[in-house]
Amino acid sequence: MSELGQLLKKARTQRGLTLDDLQETTKIRKRYLEAIEEGNYKVLPGNFYVRAFIRSYAEAVDLDPAEVLKLYRPEAAEPPVETKAEPSRRRRRKTPRNTQRINRWLSALLFISFPLLILAVFYYFMLNGYFGLGRDGDAARDSLPLTDRVAAQEQPEPAETPPADEPETEPEPETEPEPAITLVKTEGIRDYYTLSGSTQLVVAIEIVGDRCWMAIRKDDENGEVVEGNLMLNKGDRREWVFDGGAFFHIGRANALKMTVNGLDVKVGDSANPRKVQIDLVPDGTSVPEPGRGA
Repeated sequence: MSELGQLLKKARTQRGLTLDDLQETTKIRKRYLEAIEEGNYKVLPGNFYVRAFIRSYAEAVDLDPAEVLKLYRPEAAEPPVETKAEPSRRRRRKTPRNTQRINRWLSALLFISFPLLILAVFYYFMLNGYFGLGRDGDAARDSLPLTDRVAAQEQPEPAETPPADEPETEPEPETEPEPAITLVKTEGIRDYYTLSGSTQLVVAIEIVGDRCWMAIRKDDENGEVVEGNLMLNKGDRREWVFDGGAFFHIGRANALKMTVNGLDVKVGDSANPRKVQIDLVPDGTSVPEPGRGA
């Protein structure tokens, strides 16, 4: 377990929260929460989601997200696996006494089996009429040496090769849907967007101009206030995570860059104010009518 995972798990247990409680609060799947505690970041969809989920986890257990993210190490090296050398097995050497005994048995077996083999060959040819008349080609067969005739009769049939086993097909791993953001319509200074393929809305702002004022609300323009009078200067970066929609009132459109779940959103090229409404569309549902709070 990583240092980050230990810190989050300790804070969760001190507050008497289970992973199921945390899943209900953060809307993050339980298996992702377990992966964060164990430091197994490969289970999560990507580095962007890892940082967003860690931030949501830290806020849910009353920790500072910025301090917790300092402990995040996305490329921690795994310790090398030690390999144990297998002990070599000693071969038993045959003693000269055992070798002599085997040789004596082989000599006796050959001495007994050779006359029996001659009798068997003679009996075989006698049954097949090689020593009498009444078959075509008897004279030609009798003219061949005995060893050639035996070889001709004992041609082995070609062995059938067993069919090769078909390779087993492995089931394809379950893939997470990719988020997609769509501009539905524009009315005056207000843009309406919908985000699909995600259960959370992660909005990041970076100030590229001198300064920019904004106000932020949950869901729509009449929703709960997140930032009522926020002033950011050049170089400032902020990020918010929403379980539903979000509304942004921006004082200077060309002074900032906005991304939603890692996707760029074009706010505007002028220095005029701009309003942006973003609605979260779960998979398998229809796109809602934009402008709920317009």
